[in-house]
Amino acid sequence: MHSAPASLTELQQRSQALAGLTLGQLAAQLHVSVPANLQKDKGWVGQLLEQALGATAGAKAEPDFPHLGVELKTLPIDRHGKPLESTYVCVAPLTGVAGQLWHQSWVCQKLQQVLWVPILAERSIALPERMIATPFLWQPTPAQQLALQQDWEELMEQITLGGISSIRGSQGKILQLRPKAANSNALTDAIGAQGEPIRTLPRGFYLKASFTASLLQQHFQLV
Repeated sequence: MHSAPASLTELQQRSQALAGLTLGQLAAQLHVSVPANLQKDKGWVGQLLEQALGATAGAKAEPDFPHLGVELKTLPIDRHGKPLESTYVCVAPLTGVAGQLWHQSWVCQKLQQVLWVPILAERSIALPERMIATPFLWQPTPAQQLALQQDWEELMEQITLGGISSIRGSQGKILQLRPKAANSNALTDAIGAQGEPIRTLPRGFYLKASFTASLLQQHFQLV
């Protein structure tokens, strides 16, 4: 594993050096074995990049590069540069959420500055052959920050008022709330419609693919 980058510039230089490499080539450089597929190793690509770039947070509740305040996100894209899926941000708290403020939220903190690493990852491309495109740093504009805040506040209000079961993935302009569980037995505590304690699937906050598509478009048109 590489040591943590000392500065944003060093992180950017390291990430730019990965552009054009396949995941197989990067894994070979790091002496990491490539899994047969990602079904059982969902986080493998992210972990590989964390290792290559010197991310230090691991599973801790802080950005991947805590000293730089930067979160690392891989972004699977097709050959036309369109995201293949929504992007997981973090687990959503389902109890004890009354009175929580946006700027204290884990979503807000994770999205203050993101290093996006697009990866050409169509299903027809074997995992070792998938290629890393040009990574880029992103900070939300005031308008994006406001849209994120509004989505988060609306979703959190529904959770607080016991409306967890009525939340749909289509809600939110940028941010959506979706079930996040390995299987249907992995239940967690939440609040029911009458304020009673219930058990439900864990939920996660995700950035919609339409939003990450707009980030890619803005960035690569500007570049």
